[in-house]
Amino acid sequence: MTQTPTRAAAQRTEARESAAPATAGELLDLVRSGRASTRSQLRTLTGLSRTAITTRVSSLTSAGLLLLGEELASTGGRPPGALIFNQHAGVVVAIAIGRSRSQLAVMDLDGEELSSDSQDHEVGVGPDELMPQIAGRLASLLDGVEPPVLGVGLSLPGTLDSQRGISIGSPVMSGWDGVALAPYLGEVTHAPLFVGNDADVLARSELLGRSAALDDVLVLKASTGLGLGIIADGRVLSGHLGAAGEIGHTKVDSAAGLQCRCGATGCLETLAGGWALVARARESGHEVGHLRDLVALALQGDPTARGLLRDSGRELGEVLAIAINLLNPAAVVIGGDMASAFDFHVAGIRESVYALAAPLATRDLQFLPATHGDRAGLVGCAALALDHVLAPVAVDARLAAAAS
Repeated sequence: MTQTPTRAAAQRTEARESAAPATAGELLDLVRSGRASTRSQLRTLTGLSRTAITTRVSSLTSAGLLLLGEELASTGGRPPGALIFNQHAGVVVAIAIGRSRSQLAVMDLDGEELSSDSQDHEVGVGPDELMPQIAGRLASLLDGVEPPVLGVGLSLPGTLDSQRGISIGSPVMSGWDGVALAPYLGEVTHAPLFVGNDADVLARSELLGRSAALDDVLVLKASTGLGLGIIADGRVLSGHLGAAGEIGHTKVDSAAGLQCRCGATGCLETLAGGWALVARARESGHEVGHLRDLVALALQGDPTARGLLRDSGRELGEVLAIAINLLNPAAVVIGGDMASAFDFHVAGIRESVYALAAPLATRDLQFLPATHGDRAGLVGCAALALDHVLAPVAVDARLAAAAS
């Protein structure tokens, strides 16, 4: 699942290459991204001498991050040796925690899943109860795994402080704000913990998939709650306090007076969130315990379930139209539990978006299901960890520490 660099990412890399000699970490990034596979290509891209390339490549092979593959076919002169990113040099852990379910996975350095599990939990469970359970499950997943754990990516709904590794504003996960999460995992791994909003990591998962070819994308998490990940110029935008994309708690006139689970009134979620749809389905006589049950009914042909999902899409589309006018994305990606009923849900979204957004903003607009489906949260958490531990500066620091 090697990343394909976006146009913007390639331009930033080229600018960096022209500004300073490439470090070993930057060479690894060129190989990992597929832009180079031989020493001669590295010399062409960086302008470094043969000796400098050899020294940096040697440090990467000694660390196990690069492998020397079979020689490529000669194009004249000395045949170049292939350089291969070693995806098995380490692993990362992905932990996606939602309102009623937690998913765990161990993945290699290419984002390929080695083992995973998923368990439902009680709504409103606190960290003191859930995190020890997660640590135990993680220990089981890591049993027998030989490569070192380089990083842990963890997602939660709401706003998170990435520097301190804590939640600072989750309207639906009461009891988690201000709680340091890394200590709960200390007996399982000492690898650094990286935290992110659930919609942001969903956007990161798209950068590892099909949407890597698109620089500007809105990634909607339509599940029990609603969130929006924003990819602009090939990067995930989190905002000043990490609160960008909090679409579910945007106030809308049609929800005036309706009580939201966040404690406020008038939020979009009261009309379009999965928890609100489940409540309406129960009022109509349907026995559903979770949004996934409602989606299953829709797929089986239940007209009430299909109507609720389409109505949710219409309400969402009215707010999305504003974001589309402001950001002019190339695509809107739908993830979360409602994405399993993509056709019904997106029909309502399209209806409102095309009625309310500017014609130019929707002229080439695509609506796409999340690339990784139900695994998108895990893939995004893995991408969060990989983006940090395989960043050139992190690789260079690890090489320097090993050398000393």
